[in-house]
Amino acid sequence: MVELTCTDFGGSGELLIVGPSLGTSVEALWGACVPHLTPSFRVVGWDLPGHGRSAPATGFEIAEIADSLRKVATELTTGNTWYAGVSVAGAVGFALAVDPGPYTAITTLAAAAKIGEAGAWYERADLVRAASTSAVIAGSVERWFGPGFTDRDPRTVARLLDSLTDADAPSYAATCEALARFDGRGRLGSATVPVLVAAGRHDRVVPPELAQDSAERLPEATSYVFEGSAHLPPAEEPAAVANVLTEFFQRGGR
Repeated sequence: MVELTCTDFGGSGELLIVGPSLGTSVEALWGACVPHLTPSFRVVGWDLPGHGRSAPATGFEIAEIADSLRKVATELTTGNTWYAGVSVAGAVGFALAVDPGPYTAITTLAAAAKIGEAGAWYERADLVRAASTSAVIAGSVERWFGPGFTDRDPRTVARLLDSLTDADAPSYAATCEALARFDGRGRLGSATVPVLVAAGRHDRVVPPELAQDSAERLPEATSYVFEGSAHLPPAEEPAAVANVLTEFFQRGGR
């Protein structure tokens, strides 16, 4: 099991656990969205190994992160528990949908049950091990943000890029390798909780049609597209993301 450090953002209501994209801390990614969520939920965020507040780790699998998050939710509440994860945390969400433990419904954002090609992930892992996360900053700017966002909100962009710079290189590389090995498509048909599969219209990493492919494999799925986002919807459209999540979870995921 992977040790993950969580941040309790406060709030009132049922528990909502949120997770980050590769290279981001949960505070940098979800910080602008959280104030829109806390009137309805107690929001707790988790960080990937070597990112944000979590200690470095290597050699882990997506399934192990899901195991850790089932434990986290069980320790925090006995009531309904909701989950929302971006990118790699969304991949974890697909794993949770098949074996949810305490989770009542799942939202994946900018994610699919198989993201990218294994070879490309291994190449990025090798690059970061050799040259640190600074080697992927330019590419991350291109992948992460929709048209005009870097000009509209340079402060959020800087905060996210700082979290990338601060990420532990071996842990970042290990996350790349975990994504290379993860393919949850064949198990989605046995998912036992409702899933909202949300994509960003401008996302080149997980375009809407790739997210939709995962949605169509699920027994009970709802799809949504954030028109102004690329790969980081909670940072790019925080109020819209909060509204969609709140409506989905308050309907019980239906």
